[in-house]
Amino acid sequence: MLIEVNDIKLNVETHGSGEPLLLLHGFTGSVRSWDRFIPKWSQHAQVIAVDIIGHGQSDSPADPKRYSMEKAVQDLIALFDTLQVHKANVLGYSMGGRLALSLAVMHPERVNSLILESSSPGLLTEEERTARMMSDEQLADRIEREGMERFTAFWENIPLFESVKRMPEETQRSIRQGRLRNQPLGLANSLRGMGTGAQPSWWGHLAALKMPVHFIAGEWDKKFDEIAQTMNSAVTKGQYTQVPGAGHLVHVEQAHSFDTIVTKCLNFEE
Repeated sequence: MLIEVNDIKLNVETHGSGEPLLLLHGFTGSVRSWDRFIPKWSQHAQVIAVDIIGHGQSDSPADPKRYSMEKAVQDLIALFDTLQVHKANVLGYSMGGRLALSLAVMHPERVNSLILESSSPGLLTEEERTARMMSDEQLADRIEREGMERFTAFWENIPLFESVKRMPEETQRSIRQGRLRNQPLGLANSLRGMGTGAQPSWWGHLAALKMPVHFIAGEWDKKFDEIAQTMNSAVTKGQYTQVPGAGHLVHVEQAHSFDTIVTKCLNFEE
């Protein structure tokens, strides 16, 4: 269903009842990213899956500033208020993990616990952020210039997703089809507005987080595995799990292990 928050509409799916669990997908993803898990998790929780601004069936405004991390967080707060959710467990993957962490930093009173898969708190220095913003702007221009098919062919071949090529062709095709359901404008502006360089750096805020935070990373995703370990050492109630046989897309590459970790984190009874 489409729910109006502030001046845009977000596509939202809710399943089950109980303690709320908000699911936030990664860049080029959608609510469909969680289809494998929702039937089980919704037996224990009120699962709320959202198409983040610029993705899936949610609106894709023309102004990149509307995609800022701060505004995306306020959209989630407005969504919580509409759904009468006071507090939720929040699970985010990659870009969705950065959004989940931003929500926890800006509105800790609305987050019961965090599960962050293959994610980061942004970049530490101004120099890093500036360089990344320039890189993201070039990629955004490429998406708008070349369209979804050519961009998707490029994106699925970057080193970050090299391990996905070990998976069955049917799985790779499903990932590709999911990416192709997005629109160039939405993805391009997501990079410009809430990319890793554009968002605030939350490194200095991690120690202030009081809720439990569980970090998940794949053993083959060296960069994000190191980030996860460093973040874990900075928070008060942290836990870190390295998943064998997985790269960046842990929830796809090792779905059973991922489900087991999440189920244990949220104390779902089997």
